[in-house]
Parts: sequence; C-alpha cells; structure tokens
Amino acid sequence: MTTERQAEDGATKGRRSTRRAPAPHERQRDPERTKARILDAAIEEFSAKGFAGARVSEIAARAGVNQQLIAYYFDGKDGLYREIGRRWRAYEAQAFPDDMDFAELMKRYVRVSVDTRLGGRLLAWEGLADTGEDDEEAQERNARLRHEVELIRERQRAGELDDRFDPAALLLIGMSAANALAIYPQLARGLFGADGSSPELVEHYAEQLGRLIGRLGGSGSGHPG
Repeated sequence: MTTERQAEDGATKGRRSTRRAPAPHERQRDPERTKARILDAAIEEFSAKGFAGARVSEIAARAGVNQQLIAYYFDGKDGLYREIGRRWRAYEAQAFPDDMDFAELMKRYVRVSVDTRLGGRLLAWEGLADTGEDDEEAQERNARLRHEVELIRERQRAGELDDRFDPAALLLIGMSAANALAIYPQLARGLFGADGSSPELVEHYAEQLGRLIGRLGGSGSGHPG
C-alpha cells in the first residue's frame, strides 16, 4: 500500500523533470544560511500541519525564498523532511549521551520537546499518520529504540532502575511523559493555568517528571527496598 508521503514523493519526482535549477541571481549569496532558513521554516510548517498537510509553497513563503530552492537544495518535500530527521538525530546523539542519568535524560527531553526549533510535535504527527509500514528511515529509528532499551537494561542491572519494569514499556512511558507538554498543550493550560511552552511550567514539569523517575530506583528482585 502506498503511503501519503510516498505518493506525494512520486508526484514530486514526476514534476521534477519540468523544473529548472534556480538561476544564479535567484540563489542566495550564503547557501548554508539559506538552507538553515528553509529547514527552520519547514519545521514550523510540518509541526503545525504534519507531513501530509504541509505545503512546499508555504515553507518557501515562511523562509522568504524561491520555491525552486527547496527542490534544488533538498530534492523536494520528502527530502526536506528526511533532512530534518537527520538534523534531529545528530542533535540527539550530542545532547543525550548514553551515560546520562535516566531522570536527567527525561528532564532534558521535556525541555527539548517544547523547543519549536527542534520540532517536538513531529513525532505526534507521525504517530497519527502511521500506516503500519516501516521504510528505511523507520527501521533506523527502530534500531535506535532497541539500543535505548538495552541501555535501560544496563541501568537495571546496575541498580539505577527497578528491574521489575519491562524496559521497553519504561522507555515508552518516559518518552510519552516527556513529550506531554508539546502534544497536549490544551491539557497543560487546563491543569496548570499556563501555556505549555512557558519556561516556568517547562521547568516545573521537568523537575516533577525527574522526581517521579527518581522513585524508580532499583528495588526489585536482587535489590534492597
């Protein structure tokens, strides 16, 4: 079954033969800065509308560039989305080292999830549009998740986390909780009387989640408590 993204990518490829590369006077003097503006605009557009609802013309308008530059630099909408994923993975590898304390890890994810420059809402859109099919990018994501599950097992063996918990379930619970302010801003307003992206609420919620995770210290079989 063809996914929405695959269908749109095919349509993009079909149109590509009729597109010319931007003329020299249409290109920005600083290509890297131009590409960064396009990526920032794309994150805003994808975060607001998801992949299916986002429009290349709107991304170009947000970035203040000729639409042809998106095809020229990123090979269209699908390539642009993949580049956002690569940029996030590079950031994640640097910002979330494997040896970081699990509670601190979750607190940092809370802060990152509400940062509009990083596209925390994209994960929610991907989940809502899920077709049950895994492409190459999804397989790479699944490999990273398996790695993170193994890290939790190591934390359990070291006594940092209660080994009575299924590590996969614990990871999903932690990820869901860490992204709650970004995914449920309306609930945050109702519960806390503040916008989910307000720095004060973000820090309060991060500390509360960290405190909760801290309660999961080793107390299962083989541990005192």
